[in-house]
Amino acid sequence: MSPAVSSAPRSRRTRVVVAALAAALLAAVAYGLWQHYGQRQTPADQYQLVSVERADVEDVVTATGTLQPLNYVDVGAQVSGQLKRFHVEIGTEVNSGALLAEIDPTVLQSKVDATRAQLRNQRAQLMDREASLTLAEIQHRRQLNLIAEQATTEEAVQQAEAALRSARAQIEALRAQIEQTESNLRADEANLNYTRIYAPIDGTVVSITARQGQTLNTNQQAPTILRIADLSTMTVQTQVSEADVSRLRVGMEAYFTTLGNPGQRWYGRLRKIEPTPTVTNNVVLYNALFDVPNRDGRLMSQMTAQVFFIVARAQQALIVPMAALNNLAPQGAATERPRQRPQGAEGMAQRRPDGERRPPAERRNGDGPARTAGAGNADGGGTAPAPGRLATVRVPAADGSVVEREVRIGVTSRIAAEVLEGLEEGAQVVAGLRQGSAAGGQPPAGMPRMPR
Repeated sequence: MSPAVSSAPRSRRTRVVVAALAAALLAAVAYGLWQHYGQRQTPADQYQLVSVERADVEDVVTATGTLQPLNYVDVGAQVSGQLKRFHVEIGTEVNSGALLAEIDPTVLQSKVDATRAQLRNQRAQLMDREASLTLAEIQHRRQLNLIAEQATTEEAVQQAEAALRSARAQIEALRAQIEQTESNLRADEANLNYTRIYAPIDGTVVSITARQGQTLNTNQQAPTILRIADLSTMTVQTQVSEADVSRLRVGMEAYFTTLGNPGQRWYGRLRKIEPTPTVTNNVVLYNALFDVPNRDGRLMSQMTAQVFFIVARAQQALIVPMAALNNLAPQGAATERPRQRPQGAEGMAQRRPDGERRPPAERRNGDGPARTAGAGNADGGGTAPAPGRLATVRVPAADGSVVEREVRIGVTSRIAAEVLEGLEEGAQVVAGLRQGSAAGGQPPAGMPRMPR
């Protein structure tokens, strides 16, 4: 075969390979251009956008508590004996002085009868001693008359005088015995009366711990047989952790909900924070107490309450989700803007997404929300720090990009934050990434990772 014939197929194969490589390169370039221009996503496609809206926001301390009656009395027995009869049952409403129960009075009644008989005997002895005293006085006067006429001896006079003094002493001793017996009788009668147990206050019988026919022994301690409680006012006994108790103040507003009615709130004001904590499993908890009226009787003893102590509140404020905030300054941190970001003479100007700066007067939230707590006025004298804390949010720009904007945050809850400056009602902010966007959910460059 000649050299010319063998070189022709090789040239054709070379051209085919070059053409295939060129086609693959063109396809790769076309695919890249399609990915860049044809599938370019807008911020709404990449991010979860939320609108700034007006709502109420509360900064609260949460805790769990139990309901107890504000006034209650544990009624006990003061004498020993068999519990003869109950006149009430659980749920009975009683008035002060109403008969609740009776203890068998047989033994105590016999003791009262014996003491009364002893008292009558001593009073009879007193009458006998008084008669003896009268006789001794007569004999003593007779001896004095006789000695004046020297018709008797000195010894007889002395014996008469001694008999008179003895009669008087016996009467004094007997009177003391009578007083002692009368005192014992009063104690015995009181013990007899204690066999009838009366209500000390107006209220409702909420528990009965003894049983009819049970023998009560009061020699060591008074046994409790029932409890009477005034259910018109309930106390919420709340256990607050040591990390949150420093945020509580006596007089602050609080409310709670119950497991059976989570949609209704009962309001009150913090009455007391007990200084002595309870330690359970190395957890230090402090008791915080506040009272609520219970006029309709829907609240009952030992109910579990989910309690919220309102540290600060803003009503109809501009709010954004907490997930939209980045670089939020901690509580108590300085509220001045960073010095490395110089502002104009306004000091509070902010750059729009299109690059234009705007004065702070344009960023005020209308007339401002109604606030029950929080920082003071930043316009007073020019020396007071601005209210709230600094943070940043990401907002979509007109060119389709996402830019960072600085805002000032007021009251915050676990899910929302009040915006004092930096955003208007209806503005949109980035609250997170849409699922499946930006390479499997990883944030693109410059986008901070959202909290989970």
